[in-house]
Amino acid sequence: MNYQELAQKIIENIGGEKNISGLTHCATRLRFNLKNEEKAQTDIIKNTAGVMGVVSKGGQYQVIIGSDVGSVYKEILKEVPSLEGEQVASTEKDDRGAASKIIDTITGIFTPILPAITAAGMLKAVLSLLVVFNAIDKTGQTYIIIDFMADSAFYFLPILLAASSAQKFKTNMYLAMMVGGILLHPNFVGMVNAIKEAGEGGIHLFGMPISAVTYGSSVIPIILSVWFMSYVEPIADKVSPKVIKFFSKPLITIAIVGTVSLVVIGPVGYLISDGISNGIKALENFSPWLVPTIIGAFTPLFVATGTHYGLVPIGINNRMTTGYDTVIYPGMLASNLGQGAASLAVGLKTKDSSIKQLASSAGLTGLFGITEPALYGVNLRFKTPLYAAMIGGGLGGLFMGIGRVKNFTGGSPGLLTLPSYIGDDTLKHLYLACIGAAISIGISFVISYILYKEPVAEEAQKVVKNETSVDSVISEEILNVATPVKGEIVSLKAVEDGMFSEEILGKGFAVKPVEGVVYAPFSGTVTAVFDSKHAIGLTSDSGVELLIHVGIDTVQLNGEYYEYFVEKGQTVQTGDKLIEFDLDKISEKGYNTITPVVVTNSADFGDIITLTKVLAEPGEEVMKVIR
Repeated sequence: MNYQELAQKIIENIGGEKNISGLTHCATRLRFNLKNEEKAQTDIIKNTAGVMGVVSKGGQYQVIIGSDVGSVYKEILKEVPSLEGEQVASTEKDDRGAASKIIDTITGIFTPILPAITAAGMLKAVLSLLVVFNAIDKTGQTYIIIDFMADSAFYFLPILLAASSAQKFKTNMYLAMMVGGILLHPNFVGMVNAIKEAGEGGIHLFGMPISAVTYGSSVIPIILSVWFMSYVEPIADKVSPKVIKFFSKPLITIAIVGTVSLVVIGPVGYLISDGISNGIKALENFSPWLVPTIIGAFTPLFVATGTHYGLVPIGINNRMTTGYDTVIYPGMLASNLGQGAASLAVGLKTKDSSIKQLASSAGLTGLFGITEPALYGVNLRFKTPLYAAMIGGGLGGLFMGIGRVKNFTGGSPGLLTLPSYIGDDTLKHLYLACIGAAISIGISFVISYILYKEPVAEEAQKVVKNETSVDSVISEEILNVATPVKGEIVSLKAVEDGMFSEEILGKGFAVKPVEGVVYAPFSGTVTAVFDSKHAIGLTSDSGVELLIHVGIDTVQLNGEYYEYFVEKGQTVQTGDKLIEFDLDKISEKGYNTITPVVVTNSADFGDIITLTKVLAEPGEEVMKVIR
């Protein structure tokens, strides 16, 4: 994939760099804030090679890339440097609804800090495993050091959130982090602990009472404080004389925000966090299975609309206030595993090589916690895997809800984060989480395997009913390309020629031949022949222009060891012999016989999907060209 080219196409079709007011990314998506979403050419972006889908929900224009999103994001920053480090200010009116603004804000705040939270959670899980299996002593220095390493991200969470909140609210990041430091300062914590131990007295600032609560690992107080600062800082800037603004502006900002945070915002945020936690506990006591079941079943729809990030802070808040989460992460675990299993079932059942490769790789990714490739590439596309994932995820969530399975450290819900269910010095929750995971995987896989039907077969049935030719319907959208030479199918990156390996000539695949015959990979017309006979150009009836190039630098052989069996302008059918070549003698001359097969007009098509294979017979489909 050419990341630079893809970034340029996205910027161009999203309305240009002037239409972008903000950009972040998560594990699979570019998340744009656009000034005018109507300027975005959504259909063109969806059909751009390298883009898996487009979602416009929650106040964000989300372009789904997959695991390469980080590389594309970096290229966009190179094209639009002003996006790096902070949001681009927008003076245009924001017409989004309140719900969209809230979801966009939550996503923008929590997405950047997820790597730190995930690292801390997994470190905690490893530590729990070491303790459970008596590998280390809980009283030893090794345990203490690893424990505070893991706790650092959780305890100093307000400072992490201060930085990401400042970017989202467009205020000074370093002053925001200072506010986080105020809430966490050891002297303040010591005063709170002393009041609690004494059981009387209080803390006052200029006579104003300060609640005796600590804010380590808290979420809501710092977000509200930075939001408040985003309004105070412009006022401080306005009232500060120009000659002393350098120090008067930050002084006024911190004096006001720090005071209000300690006296008002902090205690209110603490009460809100505590209220959410108590509400979840009450719901858990009333019906512990309800929320995990709903989340297990409907998370695919939340992900599809981009609203699932609104659930993440609830899970984090639960762990920060009670030490564990029993509703959000267990339900998401069941859902993610269900999606991965449903996609794997499609990969196992399908006979279409491109679908098999896509579904299998996306399914494995889903099992490890990243579900967008499975959701957009397979489950939403074929529908029945989505239904299977929702049923399996719901039942897996139901089991974990009934068992009150506790998640202690978070992470991206999947098989790799199962250790995050180790805690309370017991493996009980891990065992139950594994059983719930097995339920979700097993049910989703079986239902998906039973219900899935090949899309071509379904289309053929419709065509037969309408007495219309199957080929005329399908060929307009998809051209199946067979391997023209018997041999191992590999990526173009394996070709030692930059024109092919860097996809300068176009997308495609290469063959390491085991016999010296080239056959027509589809029906069409011979449009290019060469005096050296080492290559041939074909054009399909649907307009796909294909170059088959036998060997690297073999033009220097001037046609020796090659023989054409067709001529320019001739119509050929799939499987017709095109070229014979002496594989052994070409190799003896020192030439690499790897054979690139390239779609030279790749830009005219929405996607080109190739399949690598150890040995493919001529006529076996290995590539799809999708308009």
